[in-house]
Amino acid sequence: MTKVAMITGAAQGIGAEVSLHLAKAGFDIAVADLPAQEAKAKTVISNVEAAGQKAVFIPVDVTDQAAVSKAVDQAADQLNGFDVMVNNAGVAKVDKFEDIKPADLEFSYKINVFGVIYGIQAAAKKFKALNVPGRIINASSIAGMHAFPVWATYSSTKAAVISITQAAALEFAPAHINVNAYAPGVVGTTGMWDEIDAKMSEINGKPLGQNKKDYVGTIPLGRTVEPNDIANMVAFLASPEAEFITGQTYAVDGGGLL
Repeated sequence: MTKVAMITGAAQGIGAEVSLHLAKAGFDIAVADLPAQEAKAKTVISNVEAAGQKAVFIPVDVTDQAAVSKAVDQAADQLNGFDVMVNNAGVAKVDKFEDIKPADLEFSYKINVFGVIYGIQAAAKKFKALNVPGRIINASSIAGMHAFPVWATYSSTKAAVISITQAAALEFAPAHINVNAYAPGVVGTTGMWDEIDAKMSEINGKPLGQNKKDYVGTIPLGRTVEPNDIANMVAFLASPEAEFITGQTYAVDGGGLL
């Protein structure tokens, strides 16, 4: 019987790659993202269908608790089931500590923390209603394991995800709902680290590009993370092989934290 996975922030980047990997593993996919991302989501849906699975676009703003619950209902109704929730949607705000503003904190926490909590709530409720031993997989970061300068807000939100993952895993274990998280390192295909590099350059005076180069040089496996690396981890956590794993956060960083 085909299983169903919903991925938030799935119209591009890591979410799109996760969608494709789970499709190749036999899941029908609910591609969940902001309404404005529907055009980009069509490419993801085409790729999922090319892999032989069904896919639908589910518009959702993860900062809206009721909207997340509705989105999960829509995914389950349209795809006739619900087995995996990937709370992938997230944002990164780069600022020197003295420059952090209330609006920045609110924006980051609403998406990275509130959005994950709302996703866990909605998924767990649906799993229980369907009597499904579901999987919930949350997006953290190595910044949540070891904070980075000029990234205090982001680091703190991702640390919160690790704690939330542990608490949810304990609470939902009696219902056979597994809750885990993935923690990417430096992702080479996003502009996030270019922003960090620029802010760090302001602080330490190194030329643009040097701080990023220096950090990548500390990664034992010698390269940045690719979305494929992260999607492989998510696919594993969604698989039968991960049945006895819960409450864990896995760094996908080429050994960068070692």
